[in-house]
Amino acid sequence: MASSNNTLIFSTEGARALIARGFTYDAVRRFAQGIADYIAHKYLRSEKPSVAVGYDRRFMSDRFAMALAEILAANGINVAVSTSPVPTPALSLATSRGGYGLGIMVTASHNDYLYNGIKVKQEGRSAPANITAEIENYSSKAVPLKGIKTGIDRKDFLADYCEYIENTYQPRKLLSRIKGKIVVDFMHGSAAEASKLLAAKNVIFLREKHDPLFGGMAPEPVPANIKDLADAVKANKAVFGAALDGDGDKIALVMENGVFLSSCKTAPLLLSHIIGKGKFNGKISQTVSMGYLTKRIAREARIPVEETPVGFKYVAEKMLHEGASFIAEDAGGYSWKGNEPETDGIVSLLLAAEIALSAKKPLSKVADSIEEKYGKSCYGRRDIDLPKIMANKHSFAVKVKKKLPKTILGKKIAETETADGLKIILDNDWWLLLRPSGTEQKMRAYAETDNETDTNKLLDLACKLANVK
Repeated sequence: MASSNNTLIFSTEGARALIARGFTYDAVRRFAQGIADYIAHKYLRSEKPSVAVGYDRRFMSDRFAMALAEILAANGINVAVSTSPVPTPALSLATSRGGYGLGIMVTASHNDYLYNGIKVKQEGRSAPANITAEIENYSSKAVPLKGIKTGIDRKDFLADYCEYIENTYQPRKLLSRIKGKIVVDFMHGSAAEASKLLAAKNVIFLREKHDPLFGGMAPEPVPANIKDLADAVKANKAVFGAALDGDGDKIALVMENGVFLSSCKTAPLLLSHIIGKGKFNGKISQTVSMGYLTKRIAREARIPVEETPVGFKYVAEKMLHEGASFIAEDAGGYSWKGNEPETDGIVSLLLAAEIALSAKKPLSKVADSIEEKYGKSCYGRRDIDLPKIMANKHSFAVKVKKKLPKTILGKKIAETETADGLKIILDNDWWLLLRPSGTEQKMRAYAETDNETDTNKLLDLACKLANVK
């Protein structure tokens, strides 16, 4: 997430840094040269891939995108830059169906307006960690050529994306069949560029206007940032509401009663509907920061489940190459068989609409019925300040694991996982995950129990374990 010596460093979902401090023209040009050097070595004896460049609505994203393209063009690479801001899934689509071997998206996703960043796309999803690591390595040693403005194509990636969504899902036809209002909060993000897809008469838009300051808050669909959405859902007696993040790939749902639905409840809602349609083949893959309801649903349906490190790119690999039919992450990213191996807020919204249409009852009642059958879910997350950066997550996990008590909250520890930090799973499926940042003096703690009191107790325990020496 940070930058070092004008080299952008990748973390969970791309590289991000403060504009004018870590995210500068120099850093972007070095990154672009790193991509060019990576392509030159990787495709030494084969045809070099074309590169698609997109950008979001952030301050100067369009200029950073063009600076990046100018370096690629100087290296003889065929490059096309979007003619307008686009949601990230539109750029991903260009790498799966548009003939582009790589996609570079200038976006800081859900971070606040002070940040910008870059995501790398390939084959319709985020490029795997080994590829971004290679690009990062080349970038650290790169000496950028002087950029050129000739030979750069301009491409309407937004039109291609809208055509694909329209032909595949017929969104306005689906939404117009729902008897009641739906409220969509774009949070001033680039998904609003594709708002025409959702422009049925019963759909109300919030924060669709271009505002690079995002209304003064981060475009992250968490409860504190979508109070206006909850109020609008209740005021309009809407069937449900949906908030899309800054680059349109993540979603959060709000029920008709104005209650926010966590990812640990949204994933089971989507999964139950998909399984109920029949012909579910494959496995479920979710990040280690996801909850137990999906596991319990899968257990009953005899569907295998596996967990990956945090980051949608890890579950996307499972869908692309290992036959996963449903994938999910805690930040509000979902996909399923038949879609691109990419999280797309608009596509997830349409599945929620399909559930509302078929259920013939409020979505809150559908979510409640899942908890009545599989157990309550109370999910929490907390950021913990650390005295220093913990660069080695595994070493931290091993150290804490050795000092764990035999029981926590009166429950035996059934299992521990160290794939990404330390996940402690109790014998009743309650769990606590500790994930040091690796690039900041912070640790993120996640927990899930069947009640708020015990979830907070697990998060309090995380604060104590963070300081284990």
